[in-house]
Amino acid sequence: MTRPAGHAVGSAGAGSLCVLVASVLWGTTGTAATFAPAVGPLATGAVAMGLGGLLQALIAGPRIAREAPGLRAQRGVVLLGALAVGTYPLAFYTSMHLAGVAAGTVVSIGSAPLASAVIERAVDGRRLTRRWMTGAALGLAGTALLCAAEAAGAHSAAGARSAGSTVLGVALGLVAGFTYALYSWAAHRLISRGVTSRAAMGTVFGIGGLLLLPVLLATGGPLLDSWSNAAVGVYMALVPMFIGYVLFGWGLAHVPASTATTLSLLEPAVAAVLAVLVVGERLPALGWVGVALVVGCLAVLTLPTGTARRRPRAEPAPAVVEPGQAPGEPADAHP
Repeated sequence: MTRPAGHAVGSAGAGSLCVLVASVLWGTTGTAATFAPAVGPLATGAVAMGLGGLLQALIAGPRIAREAPGLRAQRGVVLLGALAVGTYPLAFYTSMHLAGVAAGTVVSIGSAPLASAVIERAVDGRRLTRRWMTGAALGLAGTALLCAAEAAGAHSAAGARSAGSTVLGVALGLVAGFTYALYSWAAHRLISRGVTSRAAMGTVFGIGGLLLLPVLLATGGPLLDSWSNAAVGVYMALVPMFIGYVLFGWGLAHVPASTATTLSLLEPAVAAVLAVLVVGERLPALGWVGVALVVGCLAVLTLPTGTARRRPRAEPAPAVVEPGQAPGEPADAHP
């Protein structure tokens, strides 16, 4: 199936929208976790990403079977992405537990765009555009202000954390950011080489989910101690992880991994706003400035360029194959 190149602008917009919606869903995880305080970070990460990944694989099973030859041909990328999926939630949730929700989230999510850019530059030779650098600078500045504002509030309310736990939490946040960038790159790589987003995400996250099962069995006991704990686990697996990463996979079919991870800087902003509205936390003025900068980052990365808006309708455009679609293959369903 071929489409005019003018459709690429709309496809990129739809892909960006999918990533933004996924980021909103991911931003609810911190608030959801407050309803199950007895569940540890390893269990939270394992149930969310593990069960969510296995569900993705189950739903995508028929398509994975049809595209098995293409997936086997790129088994190295598949395994690299799966290892990153298995590592990310353990590092991410433990980082928040040790360094605090604000610092852990900002380091993990904030470092991912830079890690994505480095991976794409080193492996794919992709040049960084001025637009991406502007958006990334706004987003990183906003998340840093948000982190500073929340950390100041946490310090005044609950006292300082030990230096050792904070340093370890920040280090694990950097691991989380790198592995998030790595599995995003791996999924985008598979999609750009003809594997549909459903098969790519189902395979990478399914294998990653299998790797997380032993952790879930070893640490997931508290999830069964009460209905509220179990409900939080089910919500985390179904909504932010399953639905969120299905949307993220659709987004990766139309935008580079570095753009997708930069758009996901919306996650800590959503988490902060929900903490104010649902949990009852207070966000200082500096934090709201950070939220505004993150919104500015999203505007820079998602609004059409001036040349795209001025393009004449009658201008002929060459046909291109849609990302995530092999030549001659029917297009996969995208929003």
